[in-house]
Amino acid sequence: MRKQQFQPAAIAAICAAGLLGSAHATNGMNMEGYGPIATGMGGAATAYDNGTAAMANNPATLQLAPVGHRFDGAVGMLGPDVTTTMQMPGATTDASNGTSYVMPAVGWTKTSDRMTWGVGVFAQGGMGTEYGSDSMLAMGSDGQAMRSELGVGRVIFPLSYRVNNQLTVGASLDYVWASLDMAMATSTQRLGGMVTGGTLAAQVPAMMGMNGGASAGRIAFSDTNDFTGAAKGTGWGAKVGLTYALSDTLRIGASYHAKTQISDLETGGTAASLSMNNGVADTGKITVRDFQWPATTAVGVQWQATPKLSIAADLKHIAWADVMKNFNMTYTSAQLAPGATLDFALPQNWKDQTVTMLGMAYQVTDKTTVRAGVNLASNPIPSDLAHPLFPATVKNHYTFGLDHQISDQSSINASVTVAPKVSVVNNSGLSLPNPEPAMTITHSQTNFQLMYSYRY
Repeated sequence: MRKQQFQPAAIAAICAAGLLGSAHATNGMNMEGYGPIATGMGGAATAYDNGTAAMANNPATLQLAPVGHRFDGAVGMLGPDVTTTMQMPGATTDASNGTSYVMPAVGWTKTSDRMTWGVGVFAQGGMGTEYGSDSMLAMGSDGQAMRSELGVGRVIFPLSYRVNNQLTVGASLDYVWASLDMAMATSTQRLGGMVTGGTLAAQVPAMMGMNGGASAGRIAFSDTNDFTGAAKGTGWGAKVGLTYALSDTLRIGASYHAKTQISDLETGGTAASLSMNNGVADTGKITVRDFQWPATTAVGVQWQATPKLSIAADLKHIAWADVMKNFNMTYTSAQLAPGATLDFALPQNWKDQTVTMLGMAYQVTDKTTVRAGVNLASNPIPSDLAHPLFPATVKNHYTFGLDHQISDQSSINASVTVAPKVSVVNNSGLSLPNPEPAMTITHSQTNFQLMYSYRY
């Protein structure tokens, strides 16, 4: 009867229910680690068995697990702390109300002498904030909050194969979904600067000048669901990986996560709005064009230094520059000018990111192992393009983990990550024809993960 308790069909049902919300910026938008085993070791996960989360890390490591079945059920809590302060007399500091996000994850695998296969659901990453309607960032937009919530998740189907006693290889096919909420107020000069085309583009100056002229505009599309966004898209991704044992105590690994192929993210026909503070207001549809998750390459090593001490290190390259040049959006009017379009681009110009991950695990007793690690990275966002709605600016992370065997079949793993505060100053407004004050954006983060594992 036990073997009927945790079956792939049950996991797929959880996937279909859409239980994963967004994660909030760590390595750019990527999580600092997938699963509490890897996260406790600074995110390093390329060359050792780290449970079913391996399908989100390096699928080749799945074949390093003992023969049998494994089910992992996890829940994570991400705690970003983001503030924005306008550099002007009398300005107050606006704090983001988005301070706690809960994310479940599940994975199931079956391992034989030569092959492992399974299925899992994991949050890939994301970012977001929420500022109250009384914040300076809302720019008097009629009691409406400023917010963003970008989330990307995957249903992963991995396969790993043991070629010989030294070499394992693996791959996965990933069903990927992405969703975005955004409610952004901005000055009309910035709004006009974001316009890149569309049949309504020529009408924007007139719209800004109607009824005495507008000083601020607002683009908004947001639903009320904690686990989805108003603009949605789906697609596919893939990974390949390998591990190779150089000796009984030293193993190397490598993985490549291909750039995703996700459809444009679209809202319903009247789920978005475009308005200005001179009375112009319209409803319509937003299409976020060609949003993709970047290609990621990782290499790593795991050294069993003593029977009780294991050390791991990974080097990861995330190709943000290829996918995060702009947020490109098209607004299609459904009210004032049905079918007319307006193209926007919110500049990003992210830089590629190299992440160094170092971790160690020490077996304190026969049943308990402790972990610690560091995750060191640069900020991929240029300071003059840092935005309060998309503050993926944290750099370094310090991680800690705990593994406790409840029984021969059951265990729990936990991790905590602390990302110290990073401050950036966006002074791009000073160069506008009508200068705007610079703004200081700060971001720190504390994350937790807890996982229950059952082997049978």
